[in-house]
Amino acid sequence: MIWLALEFSSDRRSVAVASASTLVETIHQGTVQTPIFKLIGDALDRAGVSRAQVDAIAVGLGPGSYTGVRLALAVAQGWSLATDVRVTGLSSLECLAVSAANSTGPMLLAVDAQRGEFATALAEGGRLIEQIQLRTLEQIRQRYAAGTRVGGPEIARQLTGAFELFPSASDLVPLAKRHPVFVPVEQLAPIYLREAKFVKAPPPRDLGPSVMDP
Repeated sequence: MIWLALEFSSDRRSVAVASASTLVETIHQGTVQTPIFKLIGDALDRAGVSRAQVDAIAVGLGPGSYTGVRLALAVAQGWSLATDVRVTGLSSLECLAVSAANSTGPMLLAVDAQRGEFATALAEGGRLIEQIQLRTLEQIRQRYAAGTRVGGPEIARQLTGAFELFPSASDLVPLAKRHPVFVPVEQLAPIYLREAKFVKAPPPRDLGPSVMDP
């Protein structure tokens, strides 16, 4: 089976093509004008694979850059609708856990979730060993001070001693092979940890006769 993997949840965006004997990855650093079709074309060319030969697509669903994940999803959805290629979506934090597999002992993975919080999960041996949850930078600092290793795409810029790690399309492939759960492409959506909050508007107030009334 030939896989195309798309991981755009951080500012290090990547595409991988994998067959039984080949794994090729192309990378773009930055979030402005991501050349997604060039990344895909270059990866396919280097792997010696045509678009028609792709059997399945794996997409990183975040948490992370909502715009980046939506871009990758749009490409996967369009590809699947045009060719009937099967698609699976995976957590980008699970992908990040594979990148951290060589770490000695557990590592707290942290991805910027905006509003002063990070999407985090403890990982060990290339797998997440706790549920993803939101933590503040101060909470992460406390875990680091207590001896827990910390890593992620942005956290090293805010916490001295943290490891700079990025989810990678090449790491999505073994995850997808380990959990080959294909779903209708329209069911895939970014992983977003916050619940939508709606504030009910107060009832209209009766202010009495208007000064403009006769």
